[in-house]
Amino acid sequence: MESGDLRIFQAVAREGSITKAAQMLSYVQSNVTTRIQYLEAQLKTPLFRRSNRGMTLTLAGENLLGYTDKILTLMDEAVKTTQYSDHPAGPLRIGSIEATAVIHLTPLLAEYQSRYPDVNLSLTTGVTHALLQKVLDYELDGAFVYGPVDDADIEHIAAFEEELVLISEPGQNEMYELLMKPMLFFDVGCTHRAKAESFLRGTGLTTYQIMEFGTLAVILDGVSSGLGVSMLPQSAIAKAEEQGIITSHRLPEEYRDLQVWFVYRHDSIYSSALTRLIQLVETRQ
Repeated sequence: MESGDLRIFQAVAREGSITKAAQMLSYVQSNVTTRIQYLEAQLKTPLFRRSNRGMTLTLAGENLLGYTDKILTLMDEAVKTTQYSDHPAGPLRIGSIEATAVIHLTPLLAEYQSRYPDVNLSLTTGVTHALLQKVLDYELDGAFVYGPVDDADIEHIAAFEEELVLISEPGQNEMYELLMKPMLFFDVGCTHRAKAESFLRGTGLTTYQIMEFGTLAVILDGVSSGLGVSMLPQSAIAKAEEQGIITSHRLPEEYRDLQVWFVYRHDSIYSSALTRLIQLVETRQ
């Protein structure tokens, strides 16, 4: 097997489509099809199930993808180690929970980019569990997530501290009445959602309605219109509260603290670009 074939296989597996993989790689579609067929012939087993809805991995394909991710990451890291210098360059793939990206990362990344303009920095937003999985799968070099994270493959440094608050439409102040309203949250896996649900159980509420939304802006709009209440980092809702469209309420002390970590794989050979970002985060503590 050649590394080029593995990169094509990885792209098709991730995209679920020959067409999308070819577009991502800037290859001719027929070339991608030929390389996948060659790889399957070489291994003497089908790697994909083909259907009108796209391509999904067979068990053999899933096994190969796990090794492919590791092999290609090691090859990329081998290149990075030969390029390590005091002047970082090349790609750096970072992930972040949305609230941290909006509130904290703009000044941090602006300072980083001004120091290291040759680094091609990219930022992906998502919820903690999804970002963590992307780090574990070598799809991201590191990510800002809510901690703690208990995983033997993950290293972390403290990045930012947050306070979790309950938010409601203006003029609503009675805590018990607020907690009877629907709870507007991000999808399952959001760390502060887990803490919020713990708080609700602690108040004695055994049943409560949850409505899931994809973005911070939509949650804030829903709360301000009286659709329900939510629990979010104070820094993420400060501007909306200043504008008078929502009201925040402090939670009991044991439920307030949120810590944002920067996480990365402990077995990675760090590029100079990643090392400099870690150092910058540490100096801002």
